[in-house]
Amino acid sequence: METEMLQTCCRKSGEGKNNLHKQNGQVQCQSNADCVNERRGNLVPAGISATLRDDENCWEQKSSGMACTDRADNCNGAMQHDIVLEKPKQQKEMTLQDMYNHKEDYSDGDEDDDSDWEPFQKHVDSEKWFCINCTMVNWDDVHHCDVCGEHKDFDILSFGSFASSLAQEAGYTQVKSDFEGSSARNSALDSCTAVGFDERMLLHSEVEMKPHPHPERPDRLRAISATLAAAGIFPGRCVPIPAREITQEELQVVHTQEHIEAVEFTSCMLSSYFTPDTYANEHSACAARLAAGLCADLSSAIMSGHAKNGFALVRPPGHHAGVKDAMGFCLHNNAAVAAVAAQSAGAKKVLIVDWDVHHGNGTQEIFEGSKSVLYVSLHRHEGGKFYPGTGAAAEVGIRGAEGYCVNVPWKCGGVGDSDYVFAFQHIVLPIALEFAPDLTIISAGFDAARGDPLGCCDVTPAGYAQMTHMLTSLSSGKLLVILEGGYNLRSISTSATAVIKVLLGESPGCEVDVEPSKAGLQTVLEVLKVQMKFWPNLESTLTRLQSQCPSFPVQNGKGCLKGKEQGIGGRGGKGCLGHDMYKDDQSYLVPDKSSDSVLAEKRAKKKRRLLVPIWWKWGRKKCMYNLLYGRLGIKVKGRAKSLP
Repeated sequence: METEMLQTCCRKSGEGKNNLHKQNGQVQCQSNADCVNERRGNLVPAGISATLRDDENCWEQKSSGMACTDRADNCNGAMQHDIVLEKPKQQKEMTLQDMYNHKEDYSDGDEDDDSDWEPFQKHVDSEKWFCINCTMVNWDDVHHCDVCGEHKDFDILSFGSFASSLAQEAGYTQVKSDFEGSSARNSALDSCTAVGFDERMLLHSEVEMKPHPHPERPDRLRAISATLAAAGIFPGRCVPIPAREITQEELQVVHTQEHIEAVEFTSCMLSSYFTPDTYANEHSACAARLAAGLCADLSSAIMSGHAKNGFALVRPPGHHAGVKDAMGFCLHNNAAVAAVAAQSAGAKKVLIVDWDVHHGNGTQEIFEGSKSVLYVSLHRHEGGKFYPGTGAAAEVGIRGAEGYCVNVPWKCGGVGDSDYVFAFQHIVLPIALEFAPDLTIISAGFDAARGDPLGCCDVTPAGYAQMTHMLTSLSSGKLLVILEGGYNLRSISTSATAVIKVLLGESPGCEVDVEPSKAGLQTVLEVLKVQMKFWPNLESTLTRLQSQCPSFPVQNGKGCLKGKEQGIGGRGGKGCLGHDMYKDDQSYLVPDKSSDSVLAEKRAKKKRRLLVPIWWKWGRKKCMYNLLYGRLGIKVKGRAKSLP
């Protein structure tokens, strides 16, 4: 009887505190609560996996749990389930950065409930650490990352790419000395490069605690901005533009209304997912609007003559976002929005060059039927096995716009400067010159850079600078560079710095040795055969290269990584490069086995699997097995089977 009275008293007291807590919660989270109330009775839009705030009762449930927590000691354990409800709230309100920086704050003293978890958690925390540069996990007994070689206390977020001795080995410390005192310059050259950046884009982050940090993280922008500041470039030599959120009317030209509403709906949830790797939190919709708005305004400023060129330091990225789908870390397609804004400002033809290691399937989908926008993409493809699987050379456009989609699909990982510059010389520039764009936009993903954990390619800052310099000859120098991917902080920082230096009018530096790999040359020839149907000026280039093939200088074996290191079938894999990613170390390449022989071997294995089951060899169908393999001349266990 006393227990029932005590529980009744606790419930009444909990109801009183619940009402008070609801009022406080509504004041603290008014915008989120209003957004939920507006959608009372509606379901979450299709394509979004919401993990928090899934219904309108989530606030009442959490409030009830917190109200009863204060009297838990008097409830004889009867309200244990309400007490536990307070723990997720503490974790959900914290950002991903806070979770990794303050793991010790998760200890709540309730050893009875967490007795089976605490020992394991302490063991993991004491033996592993995540590299701030590439996010890869390392054991506590090592002080340098096994993948990128950076020290566990690498402070790139404060000092940029000048934070460790590796920068000196790569020759980047000279950059800082070159720009010392440059903020005092006031020449016409320094005032014509605009940069778009807003700190509110840093609020877009993955809230849910996972075993591995998400590669698309706020530190990407922090590292680039710290490097630019240390070099005296921005703030300094570049001109900032004011941030603006894109309007729905501007987005509707590129995306469907359903897509726009789905992205906006995420502002009502602490955490949600469009795909397993494409997250959103309550700030993501605002960050996506800011990114698209900055790209649109930079494009308009360049077309109007207020800026000669520009760099959009934005996130979330955009080139995977299609007409109605958010995927591949992307919410709104920033490059597409910028192209439409340029056309509104007077540009008749816009060129988009996408050198992100992943194919920009979203950008291609948006413009594949348009003759006013030429889309050129250089990406790792591997016959469709590399994410997202699109972007084959045969994808040239639709509905009368054939030839206005140009795809250069690399056959393997490890592609470097020489292959990219070679493709620029023989494919990108000849087509672009004939197209004669009024504005050139670069979807500048730096995940093909040396050391990137997902791209596993070998492009250096000098290579990116050379490609940027080659594109400045188009559209009277009107060039807009938009940040896409890139997940090694040192790689993206040094590469972005090299690109902006070219935008400022500096020379790209050392010349890139243009000797393509065998796989790279083969890809270029295949693309030329496809595209010469639509661009006749390529026919002479193809004929010349074919005649020079026997004597053409080719890097035998270069450009292809081992299968284990390629990360085939996904966005890449751990361990693609060695410790020192800036040394000219080619030990990870395969010099003794060409890609042709590897593909032939794979086809033979596949053919053997498809012909007949292996158990025919020992059963009643043994004669049929020997007949098939003997007539076809296929090797079985290293020996060629033939008829007796």
